[in-house]
Amino acid sequence: MEDDEEPPMAIQIQPDVSVGKNLSSSDAVSVGVSVITGYLGAGKSTLVNYILNGKHGKRIAVILNEFGEEIGVERAMINDGDEGAIVEEWVELANGCVCCTVKHSLVQALEQLVQRKDRLDHILLETTGLANPAPLASILWLDEQLESEVKLDCIVTVVDAKNLRFQLNERRDTSSFPEAFNQIAFADTIIMNKVDLISQEESDELEKEIHSINSLANVIRSVRCQVDLSNILNCQAYDSTHVSRLESLLEANKSLTTTDLHDSGVRTLCISEPQPINLDKVRLWLEEILWDKKLEMDIYRCKAVLSIQNSEQLHILQAVREIYEIVPARKWSEGESRTNKIVFIGHKLDEEVLRSGLRDCRP
Repeated sequence: MEDDEEPPMAIQIQPDVSVGKNLSSSDAVSVGVSVITGYLGAGKSTLVNYILNGKHGKRIAVILNEFGEEIGVERAMINDGDEGAIVEEWVELANGCVCCTVKHSLVQALEQLVQRKDRLDHILLETTGLANPAPLASILWLDEQLESEVKLDCIVTVVDAKNLRFQLNERRDTSSFPEAFNQIAFADTIIMNKVDLISQEESDELEKEIHSINSLANVIRSVRCQVDLSNILNCQAYDSTHVSRLESLLEANKSLTTTDLHDSGVRTLCISEPQPINLDKVRLWLEEILWDKKLEMDIYRCKAVLSIQNSEQLHILQAVREIYEIVPARKWSEGESRTNKIVFIGHKLDEEVLRSGLRDCRP
């Protein structure tokens, strides 16, 4: 198995003398965080080793998490001072990257990192035993102390091209969906690893199946996770100022519909509304769907370009599970079609109910 490889050689670094210093506002440049998920054996460790050993000229911190989905993340979110972070020694690698293992509090590990962030270009967070990255997104979005220091850059899922179809078919006919669906649904970038073990035709079919689940994700084919780092670093997938890619994704997906689907699996759906909508009504509608789940749909991700009543600003919507954000991104251009476009990724999506709900958000 690829994930059984030995970790890279490392040397212990001296304690950082800058720890504990207050950074001035001029120093406060956010560091991007890429979250790496994937099945055991898909190649997450291979990807991390590739980055840690690579000659890329970047200083990248890698946090290897050993928390479970329930206990560890709860502790990380609560972050009570008595428990404290158990962060094993930071080690510095020959190529300038740093690495550590976190057993309890992710927040405290990030706080340690950002105090030395003048030396970092990016942070990678490799998850172990965590199928749902939504709690991590909530930490990076909602922790007021961290918000200006670090930012969620993208969620990367590594899949095993040889075994993915089996993993997707597992429990397909039951109400509970396997982790593989969740990991693909939440991803901004999907590394389809081990493509050398299947044929070109199989690779093409697998990529189609991945896009049927999450058509917004960028799919990269790889052997031993040797990928261009620009595909997983500084993607700005959640940056409101980086709206052009989101607009092009929504345009490419505007014809997506559930009409032709024969099951109620995890799928991508796009709906639109040509009339301006009321921001308060949109928020209430989203909260009914994401928080109260009144419509019995299970929505994993949501991205949108919104035309808000009485506003000259194009607004964008990003949602990961219950966490969502609507922010103005730029001014509408003269003559531009001010159409609302929303893409949902989820389970049991009801197209007509969603279209009707969006229409009801008109003033």
